[in-house]
Amino acid sequence: MIIPYSFSMSNIKIVYTFEVQNREKIVYPIFLDEKTVSLVSEGQAVPPNWTALENCQCKVCPLIKERDPYCPIAVNIDRLVEYFKDIYSIDMMHITVVTEERGYFKEAPAQRGLSSILGVIMATSGCPIMNFLKPMARFHLPFSTSDETIIRSTSMYLLTQYFIAKKGSKPDISLDKLNRAYGDVQQVNIGMCKRIATVVKKTDATSNAVIILDTFSQLLGMEIDNKLDSMQSLFEGIQI
Repeated sequence: MIIPYSFSMSNIKIVYTFEVQNREKIVYPIFLDEKTVSLVSEGQAVPPNWTALENCQCKVCPLIKERDPYCPIAVNIDRLVEYFKDIYSIDMMHITVVTEERGYFKEAPAQRGLSSILGVIMATSGCPIMNFLKPMARFHLPFSTSDETIIRSTSMYLLTQYFIAKKGSKPDISLDKLNRAYGDVQQVNIGMCKRIATVVKKTDATSNAVIILDTFSQLLGMEIDNKLDSMQSLFEGIQI
């Protein structure tokens, strides 16, 4: 099964292929606008009811139904949720990810592969809470470990602060705002799990994939609270 999509040659292309034993192979392409790093989506004429903004709306969501009647993340993961609604978290998959630069392969439970692709979609769907994660999505690292996620998140954030300082504003070197931002991300993860549960009743692969993302968010928060002590040894003795 290949998900149909039209795209511009200038788009950033990430193609996930999921193979589960005794099931049809799913080829799921993602296209990101090269300039805005926003998900390029063909959209749906009428999104399904479970994607309505007020259905399990996240506590931190700043959107209002009069202007945004549907949750942008839910609309953009609807197709993925539908294709994986009969798959359990522990079902083993052969997962391939291909970008313009390189390819990745991993044999892992369904929840691990889904957490990887959901991380990209959720960051680029237009959710105001998740927008700060676009730079990470632009340089997507499939199947990243918790340590890799911590390094990438803090590095991207500090690079953001560099550009803020370059414009003459005060940068947040303490990472306080990053910690708060990931606290909001956790609220989005909770909301999405509740929302998915309203449409997927029997299996848990997609919900558990979001829980994995939420675990990374929680770990990052703890690391910031601990002044990134677990990472400090990597930089000891470095002088520039």
